[in-house]
Parts: sequence; C-alpha cells; structure tokens
Amino acid sequence: MRRTKLQMVASASIMVFLVVSLVVLAQPPGREGGRVEGGPQAQPGPFGPMRMPVMTALDVNGDGELSAEEIAGATQALSKLDTNKDGKLSREELAPAFPGRGGPAGRGPGGLGGPGGPGPGPGGPGAMSGGAAGMLQAATQPQDDAERAILQTLEDIQQKQGRRMNVPVADARLLRVLAEAIGAKKVVEFGTSNGVSSIWISLALRKTGGQLISHEIDPDTAALARKNFVQAGVAEIVTVVEGDGHEKAAELTGPIDMVFIDADKDGYLDYLQKTLPLLRPGGLILAHNMNPRQASAEFVKAITTNPDLETLFYMDGGGMSVSLKKR
Repeated sequence: MRRTKLQMVASASIMVFLVVSLVVLAQPPGREGGRVEGGPQAQPGPFGPMRMPVMTALDVNGDGELSAEEIAGATQALSKLDTNKDGKLSREELAPAFPGRGGPAGRGPGGLGGPGGPGPGPGGPGAMSGGAAGMLQAATQPQDDAERAILQTLEDIQQKQGRRMNVPVADARLLRVLAEAIGAKKVVEFGTSNGVSSIWISLALRKTGGQLISHEIDPDTAALARKNFVQAGVAEIVTVVEGDGHEKAAELTGPIDMVFIDADKDGYLDYLQKTLPLLRPGGLILAHNMNPRQASAEFVKAITTNPDLETLFYMDGGGMSVSLKKR
C-alpha cells in the first residue's frame, strides 16, 4: 500500500516529537523553558516557551505525552496543519507559535489584534513572561479526608486507565476553582470521557451543593465514567447522559451556572448556541483545546465578538477559553 506524503510526515513527526521531548528533559535545572504542571513540553524562546505546531497537533490533550489514541490519529492531527491543503507541511506551517502571539504571523487566538494581544493579559505588556510564569507552581492541598480520597482516586484512575483524552491537571484545577468561585449549582459538560474532568468539577460542587450533567456519546466510555464516579464517591453529584450531545442539549433547562465544552471541535459553536440562552448572567462557558491549531475559528469568533460575553484565553495545559456572560 502506498503511503501519502502526509502519512510519511506523520510517522517522522512522531519521532521528532519524542526526540525533542528527550532533549527538553535532558536540559539542566532552570532551563525547562517554562514547563508547567500538566502542560506540554516547551522549548525556550524570546517570548517564553515556544509552542511547536507538531507537538500541539499530536499531543491533543496537552499533557506532554503521546497516548496510543494520539499516535493512531497522528495523520489526521497533522493534516490540520496543512492550511493550504497541498498535502505537504511547509516551513511556515511548522513554525512555532509563541504564547500571546498566536501562530507564526501573530494572528488567531492569542495573536495580535485578538484575545491575548497587546495590553494586560496573556502575552500582553504587564504579563509575566512564559519562562518566569513556568517557575511558579502549586499543588492542590486537600482540605479534608474526603477531598484527599478523591484526589487519590484521580491518581489511581490516571495510572490504571491511562491518559485517554482527559484534560491536563492544570486545566482540571481551573475548572474546579472557577466552579467553586462562582458558587455553581448547575454545571453542564460535553465530553465526559472516563470522568476525570467531571470529578475535578465535583470537588467544587460538593462544597456548593451543586449538580453536574455530563454528556458522553459512547456507551462503554459512559459506563466506565460511572464506575469511576462511584469509586470517587461523587456518583450522587454527576448525572451521565448518553447520546449525541448536540441532540441531548435540547433537553437541558436553565438556569445553568457553568458549561464546559470538551467534545467534537467542529461542534463547539453549536454547543455554545444551545447553552448560552440557558446560562445565567454571571455564568461561565469554558472550552478546552483553545489553541491556534485546534480551536474552531467560528467558535472563537462567536465568543470574542459577542458584546454580552467577556472572553479570555488561559494558555497553560491544553488551552482554555473562559467566557463570562455579562447579562
């Protein structure tokens, strides 16, 4: 069977990814290029750590490792870098993007003239540089025995069930912090996977007395998530809805306090349109994998041009957009 140029590039790129990762890990202390907990490997650059497009494309969940699923989908992932659709990856398409500067030309999410551009915020004047920010780290400190048990369960799940398509720890902690900060009573999630992000959100909801409705299209994955919720002791907090989230969203009722979208990237705009009317003023919509290589352009435009939304981009981990509904 003949292999296409892109398939050959995919195989070679995986090798490049592994070699670059080994080089980074072999660097002396203090030269990690702003690597943060749960975030991808990075090379130091003039504007902080460089985000290599190949690494971003292959490492879908941004955890700095390649799972079996990510390796199997390498060809499809790399095809997204082929912006001119010529079946090849040019030097420009492989050029690194810097935090706060979007892609090679400094456009797109986090680019000049867009979110994270000039001014306070990620990558703007007054922001801490990527290298400096990467030296500041903190781990979750369990408040009680119940929280300690949940965190241990999360660690067990990751070790026994692999990385799957879960959010990195940095992103999961952000979900928990925001849900608890706004006193969320009703949270909706699209893309349960095996339930790691749901369990982190549940850490907040056990304090606020809230409930999580999480949508998962695959029955086997939904069953695994339910098993994990029982193990973590949060089964009474999380309701797993099986089926196509785009269809099941029609069954939702408001008011909703927070929405987390981590499913099919092309469907992000539809999830937004179906949940935004149900979101209370002061509520939040968060979307995962918001980086220049994976973000849906239509979704980014929708959340950055709507005057009723205040949107910022959090670029640790796999990248997250945070949109506040102002009214």
